[in-house]
Amino acid sequence: MKAVLVGLGMVADMHALSCLDSDKVTLHGICARRQATAAAYAQKLLQSFGMEVRIYRDIAEIAADPEVDFVIIATPPSAREALIAPLVEAGKPILLEKPVARTLEEARKVVSICAGRVPLGMVFQHQMRAGSEKLGELMPLLGALHSVQIDVPWWRPQSYYDEPGRGTYAQDGGGVLLTQAIHILELALSLTGPAARVQAMARTSATHKMEAEDFVAAGVEFANGAVGVILATTANFPGATESITLNCAQGSAVLARGVLDIHWRDGRHGSFGAEDDGSGGGADPMAFKHGWHQAVIEDFVAAVLGGQAPRVTGQKALQVHALIEALIRSSSAGKMVEVAHV
Repeated sequence: MKAVLVGLGMVADMHALSCLDSDKVTLHGICARRQATAAAYAQKLLQSFGMEVRIYRDIAEIAADPEVDFVIIATPPSAREALIAPLVEAGKPILLEKPVARTLEEARKVVSICAGRVPLGMVFQHQMRAGSEKLGELMPLLGALHSVQIDVPWWRPQSYYDEPGRGTYAQDGGGVLLTQAIHILELALSLTGPAARVQAMARTSATHKMEAEDFVAAGVEFANGAVGVILATTANFPGATESITLNCAQGSAVLARGVLDIHWRDGRHGSFGAEDDGSGGGADPMAFKHGWHQAVIEDFVAAVLGGQAPRVTGQKALQVHALIEALIRSSSAGKMVEVAHV
């Protein structure tokens, strides 16, 4: 299938290399807000990887091109609805880099625009790690979920937030929750089920000068009765690995750096997956390989061709948006709040 990549920021290389290595998709074209940016990136693809791509002037030109099979949107979330609407009208399937949008309300609207008209998939590449997939398979055997610990102790230097729009509500929609921790929170919710209530403190630490939050600590009650804690920050120098710990009736699971460790109550122990070279938790946000993105793209292609839902749909992604919205709302109110139903 032929894909067009819209948005040529940090994550663009992940998508380009994924298409280069895949026998299921070709990067047919690219599009950026500035033509000079697109031209420079096209030249880079040609010189570095031997990839020839078409440069599109705008989203309308992409929508009108019958050769385009689907569109990957990797822009900041502030631009989403205006980009999506013409593609939906043209019947182009859409694969979105997280988040769906800046707010839960905006995310609902994006999902609504696509519903029943075009497939809407989400790039949550942590779902594609071998350890993550194995834990999903083992959850029924682990039994009832009792408690959860979600840690995202990442680091970003001030130079990261000095880039225009970074960590602002207007462009990014928020800070560490919506931009970094959303990956781990979405993966955790796919294992635990939805959160019901949260009590949170979200702050901007003295480490950074930025508009939105870089530190969040919270208690969570899940719909299934389990309890949990969340810690998410980009102020943890030099950055440590994210982890999800699930304590269940028949055993406990720890998923960290791509490796899953299971300790069963009957004394058995199992380890699955291989340790990742990195996940973007340190100063370099792109310090990980493109294989996870390639798996997301190939899953989306298979879903479109087969008429089934991709691994993470826009509708499923609303669950993590509802959790993030509740965490911020709880911090602002200084009390426990209910998580919206989606």
